[in-house]
Amino acid sequence: MKTWKKLGLLTTVAVVSMPAMMMPAAATELWDPHLRGVDEGLAAGAAPPPGVYGVFDNYWATFVQRDAGGNRTGAKLDALVEVPIVLWQTGYQVFGADLSMAMAQPFDYTDLRVPGMAALSDNAHWGTFNTLLIPVQLSWTLPNDFHVSSNLTVAVDDASSAPGNSPAGGGVGSGNGYWTLEPNFGISWLHDGWNLSMNVHYDYNFKNSKTDYRSGQQIAIDYTIAKTIGKWTLGVGAYQENQLNDDSGAGAIAAGCPAQSGCKVANYGLGPLVGYQFGGIEIVAEYNQSIHTESDVGGNIFNVRMVAPL
Repeated sequence: MKTWKKLGLLTTVAVVSMPAMMMPAAATELWDPHLRGVDEGLAAGAAPPPGVYGVFDNYWATFVQRDAGGNRTGAKLDALVEVPIVLWQTGYQVFGADLSMAMAQPFDYTDLRVPGMAALSDNAHWGTFNTLLIPVQLSWTLPNDFHVSSNLTVAVDDASSAPGNSPAGGGVGSGNGYWTLEPNFGISWLHDGWNLSMNVHYDYNFKNSKTDYRSGQQIAIDYTIAKTIGKWTLGVGAYQENQLNDDSGAGAIAAGCPAQSGCKVANYGLGPLVGYQFGGIEIVAEYNQSIHTESDVGGNIFNVRMVAPL
């Protein structure tokens, strides 16, 4: 328990992977499966003490679209993604690991502006993203202050709007029109207030039955180096996101991409983070700047996360 007290509540809450960053037509059909950088500041491999926890991410982004060569296309996106999460650490163990489960229902506000495409511009709106379920998360405590975890996130095909089910007022969908399975692996070294963590997500996307489009599989990794001293946490976070195979279906080959390969998403970014514990509530603020983007949107990301036992 000494390790938990030194690190504070925030870094004990097990990771829930959340979509998504909106993507105008280029590589994925609409949204990337993982909200890049959202796990920065968390101890990816560890579980909290038994109990029920609430997590709330407030995620702002101001983005520009870039093509397969990293050049601006003229499209711009402003997005606010709110992600409420409930996590239950059951107190039971399976195969020597702490058993947790969680669910999240993200909702988002998007304002996309594409030159020459009035149907996709100035139609800012709210909507609900795909419901996210984690039926099983296992977290092991290892020697020498190492912790590892593994879970499976299921993104349900229930977004309020998506490709094949356009928003009533026009614009882009609030979620994806298909199911995604996302196995995750996290590892952390937690020692004397230090948190060195890496959280790896693999996204297996199913076909959108309404459009017959299938987005390529992706891997996304969030990194954390942070130090907690008293009530304060200071550190740096980074992320990467890479599409592993091509999209398929009508329109999968975007303009400007090689005829047989399509455009694969690639994103890299980093920035500082700072946290403070107010009694039983921990708050962390993160800023990320994209340093390289291909076939996706990139720019400025600011996330404020609140974590508390319920």
